[in-house]
Amino acid sequence: MDQMQAWAVDPPGPIDDGPLRRVRRTVPEPGAGEVLVKVEACGICRTDLHLAEGDLTPKRPGVVPGHQVVGAVVGRGTAAGRFAVGDRVGIAWLRGTCGVCEFCRRGSENLCPRSTYTGWDADGGFAEYAVVPQDYAYALPTDRLAAELVPFLCAGIIGYRALLRANLPPGGRLGIYGFGSSAHLTAQLAAAQGAELYVMTRGERNRALARELGAVFVGETAERPPVGLDSAIVFAPAGDVVPFALEAVRAGGTVAVAGIHLSDVPVLNYERHLFHERDLRSVTSNTRRDGEELFRLVARLPVAAHTTVVSFDAVDRALADVAHGRAIGSLVATVT
Repeated sequence: MDQMQAWAVDPPGPIDDGPLRRVRRTVPEPGAGEVLVKVEACGICRTDLHLAEGDLTPKRPGVVPGHQVVGAVVGRGTAAGRFAVGDRVGIAWLRGTCGVCEFCRRGSENLCPRSTYTGWDADGGFAEYAVVPQDYAYALPTDRLAAELVPFLCAGIIGYRALLRANLPPGGRLGIYGFGSSAHLTAQLAAAQGAELYVMTRGERNRALARELGAVFVGETAERPPVGLDSAIVFAPAGDVVPFALEAVRAGGTVAVAGIHLSDVPVLNYERHLFHERDLRSVTSNTRRDGEELFRLVARLPVAAHTTVVSFDAVDRALADVAHGRAIGSLVATVT
């Protein structure tokens, strides 16, 4: 059987203790309705860090993380006719849903209780090859570099869904807490549609990027913006940021929390944080429709990922950079 290089979580633990290990694995075989993808590039995401460190309970031992994958179809299982060999595709976080539960039937497949995820339930893209059900792969253009497309497959999609959940009115004031991979793409999407951006984040390099992308106010995480916000999105995985965001939005405003993992939220004061019909909402994964809508927007709006490209050999070190706040924009590992 053909072999490939991969990075696997074995076992989870603090990132500085090396939970991500370089391994050799057998190239997977696509099953019925699946395609085999030769990976060009894969994004390195905070969710991968949560998996490596055990913040997200492992679904299987030795899983290969990575859920922002761009590559070419090199094999097809039975009844897998949606893509031809050679087609460029993207693999995202959502890998499967039941299709019959009440959530799937009403268009909320992201809430399916039997949903499965790339790099958590099944091996992901920190490898030379990956398998994906054809119905959960995205057809991608060939006129852009793989590294340019990778961040939209998770950071972009979850940011887009968070923006929808934030109920931002046309031309409204949007607060963004944290300014990493997902936030900097969401900021561009919002600004391109007329929003006014207020960014609160740690790290001068992140603040500099926010200014470069047109934020009218940039401050520290706990800093109060000079005007009331219509909506805010919390991208930082820190629960103590949530009260700051709730205090910053004005009456009737919405705060959306975009992370898959969040440290504990402090006790909220009803009058200070929630009264006047302020709305606190979470964001759970995404639907395939979210991804399709996002790629249509990206094709016509001036939105570009600010990427730091690393070699496949440096995936473990890049994930440590995410942990320690050293990553700027989106991290992408080139595989082939």
